[in-house]
Amino acid sequence: MLEHALQMQKPGSYQIQAAISGLHSQAAGAGETDWGQIALLYKELAKFNPSPVVALNRAVAVAMANGPLAGLGLIDQIGATESLADYYLFHAARADLLRGCDRRAEAKRAYQIALTLTQNVVEQAYLRRRIEEIEAKKSS
Repeated sequence: MLEHALQMQKPGSYQIQAAISGLHSQAAGAGETDWGQIALLYKELAKFNPSPVVALNRAVAVAMANGPLAGLGLIDQIGATESLADYYLFHAARADLLRGCDRRAEAKRAYQIALTLTQNVVEQAYLRRRIEEIEAKKSS
């Protein structure tokens, strides 16, 4: 059905989201995912749904395709608007990219912010582990 919808040459929000999901499901893992294509699809999705969460997802896909610094620039643009200031996934994603850029002190602060914004115990445990990994690396 997705292929039929895309052949109509009039993709909408749902078709683009389905295409993104399809690319994820075709990959055996993150390393085999076509992140460049996903980033392009998020760029198209933003034309239909110009939300900060779509922009965040695009930034993560760009980072996966082109390295953490490329995604971090996009995330920091979103951060300047403060539209996702209370969204823990914004801070967690930013922390991951900062960590990937070896900016550990900034990453730790971003993880700590994310930790204060989520009530999910599984997410809290994940964020605490990330903070502990940064602290362990700092002391070694």
